[in-house]
Amino acid sequence: MDLLSLAAGRRDAGLAALDDGARADLGQFLTPIEVARLMAALPRLPRQGVLRVLDPGAGSGVLSAAVVDRVRREAPDLRLEVTAVEVDERLHGVLAQTLGSLEDVGVRTTLVRDDFVNWALGTDERFDLVIQNPPYRKIRSGSTLDRDLRSAGIIVPNIYAGFMALGSLLLADLGQQVSITPRSWMNGTYFSEFRRTLLTHLRIDCIHTFQSRSQVFGDLGVLQETIIVATTRGAIPQEVRLSSSLDHRDTPASRSVPYSQVVTDDFIFVPASDEDGAAVSWMERVRHTLADLGLTVSTGKVVGFRSRDLLTDRSGRHNAPMVYPANLVNAQVVHPRSTVRKPQWLRTAPTHASGLLVPAGSYVLVKRFSTKEERRRIVASLWSDDRAPAFDNKLNYIHQQGHGIDPRTAAGLVVWLNSKHVDDYFRVFSGHTQVNAGDLRRMKFPTLSQLRMLGESALSPDDAVEQIMGDSERYSVLRSSQRGSSSPHR
Repeated sequence: MDLLSLAAGRRDAGLAALDDGARADLGQFLTPIEVARLMAALPRLPRQGVLRVLDPGAGSGVLSAAVVDRVRREAPDLRLEVTAVEVDERLHGVLAQTLGSLEDVGVRTTLVRDDFVNWALGTDERFDLVIQNPPYRKIRSGSTLDRDLRSAGIIVPNIYAGFMALGSLLLADLGQQVSITPRSWMNGTYFSEFRRTLLTHLRIDCIHTFQSRSQVFGDLGVLQETIIVATTRGAIPQEVRLSSSLDHRDTPASRSVPYSQVVTDDFIFVPASDEDGAAVSWMERVRHTLADLGLTVSTGKVVGFRSRDLLTDRSGRHNAPMVYPANLVNAQVVHPRSTVRKPQWLRTAPTHASGLLVPAGSYVLVKRFSTKEERRRIVASLWSDDRAPAFDNKLNYIHQQGHGIDPRTAAGLVVWLNSKHVDDYFRVFSGHTQVNAGDLRRMKFPTLSQLRMLGESALSPDDAVEQIMGDSERYSVLRSSQRGSSSPHR
């Protein structure tokens, strides 16, 4: 019996039964068959005994079918017990059919027609394997769902992280969990508490990344950086296996790296290729945070829709420059700029407007949002002017205790942030296209004297950075050799 082909057909039937609005409300993204096969290949399998499998938010049962398919091929003496939890009654029919097919090959199955959070908080069952494609939707602070999760010590901004946390609590000792989720939980302040809590229970065994953001759930119109993580409860591995493919149909390339190179106190690196590993190793040679340098970073104070009455197209003695991301051009700020279709001045006459300005001086501006098409994830420019400006909320700005910084240091920071070396590192460290102030606070920088040297250099950002790091020839040769290798590239 071809369990996966049958499950794939039921997935299609399940999708046909769901309208887009209802699916969005539940955050449902049913797993493609190739993804299910890839996920089922990650956990370690015992050769005999009983493997208790939990499939939260099971949908049409594709993940359960993929696990059973693998066990039948690789460990035929292993007995299976599958528990599938699904709240959407429109999927209960196809899910029951899938579980029926599993029972036909000797698997003991249980269908739980309930909300997974409610069921998980009330059960005392434990499982050897949790395999899941959790729903994706934000959790409203103070909602019933938020309170229920907090009652179990789970503080998360999105339901997918709640499923991961609950899955970890339902594992037996040395039990494994495999989850496909957005990558966003691996860094940033929103998921920091979840990350710390999860990694006290689970150790990461394997991470699989997809270079394409649009193909994995392409039939559902999802544009998201998706990642598969396999973990074990209680084990402490020495290495993490990292694999990568263009999408779920491509053949993965894999490598193993020390655990400490992936999991840190603050975030999780994903150096999926040798090129990524080189970027992380190279960045380890600088030690200073912005705070070490006496600097900090903040988000621009002006939120457009809240300040409409203050914005104007006219310059004047009582109007301050209003700077947007579109004013950032080739590492400089062009103001005013004819192509910017927003009012580029802020009235300062009202008393409350003064709180939106920063003192005149030199600042480093960094776009908070970039597009997938932009050549750099980090886009930085220098503002240096004797006028007190206002910065849009879609910009971060580096300053010194609320005031401008030394112009040479500011110029050096712009060079550093705009270099390919830093951009390569940031892409390993960050799983999304936005650059948050918290990300910049965690990043490492050269010394103040090195930054000033960068600010005075006439070289390109890449050449200037290589020069002050003293390894221009070595690094260029390394990058060249990696570009010619078979390692996957972005």
